[in-house]
Amino acid sequence: MKNRFWTGFWRLADPKISLTSVASIHIGAAVAASEAAFSLVWLAVLLVAFFAIEVAKNAWGDVFDYDSGTDQAVAPEDRTAFSGGKRVLVDELLTRRQTWAMAAGFTLLGLVAGAAIVFLREPAALWIGVAGFALGWSYHGPPLRLAYRGLGELDVVVCYGPLIALSTYLVLAHALSWEVFWLSVPLGLIIAAFLWVNEFPDYLADRAHGKRNLVVRLGRRRASRVLPWIYAAAFFILSALPLAGLPDMVLLGWLAAIPAAYASYQVWRAPESFHRSVPVQPAALIAFLVYSAGAGSGVLIGSP
Repeated sequence: MKNRFWTGFWRLADPKISLTSVASIHIGAAVAASEAAFSLVWLAVLLVAFFAIEVAKNAWGDVFDYDSGTDQAVAPEDRTAFSGGKRVLVDELLTRRQTWAMAAGFTLLGLVAGAAIVFLREPAALWIGVAGFALGWSYHGPPLRLAYRGLGELDVVVCYGPLIALSTYLVLAHALSWEVFWLSVPLGLIIAAFLWVNEFPDYLADRAHGKRNLVVRLGRRRASRVLPWIYAAAFFILSALPLAGLPDMVLLGWLAAIPAAYASYQVWRAPESFHRSVPVQPAALIAFLVYSAGAGSGVLIGSP
């Protein structure tokens, strides 16, 4: 029982997925550091807050996907480490009560960290925090259930692009920044592409149980043709950033095009089965990490 509980906790904590928020935090923190507006203590508080909400979101999302039947319907050959839900209920690692307790406990931790930020550091962070929590809940939760209505991908673009990056900069620099906004939009798109790739293995289960994300709405073949355009939009915006006054070194983010091109090719080639034989999902994850590292480091290197 004890081993099952900690295995369930580890699945909900899922460090590889939590890297999405870390990538966005890095963008906001890099711009703040380039302007000498940096606090390691408050950056640590931000990391705690976002990590806690990530775990809570994973927990309540697992309950909602279990209740809809999608997680149970994923065929064994389509299960991967990146898709098919956390499966803590399906695999009987946690009870429903334990899963909701995990969601409540980590939500409380996130709210405490957020309250510390609002009352001790930056009051204006309250509004971004409220918006972020509402969007995080609404990805799976009622009444909006965005992931079930074809709006989950847009939710991801907003949250893991501008919202987290801007909130990080706001807490560190006590202001908002257009530089952070434009740097974070390509990141949001590349993270949405990661989600897009992860929706292919779950396609049949999602379609059968009413989870009408965009891959389900388009069908796997047409969706595979859209993926390169998501990446292309991200790199087009990145290419224009020096024209908007950002350092030329932000173009280091173009290094992400290598894993992005690999993911696009493999999904285009075999949209129904790529996840069974080639590491496309890890490549899509590497793409947004490389973008964040490259563009964020480029800001620091290129700043006067």
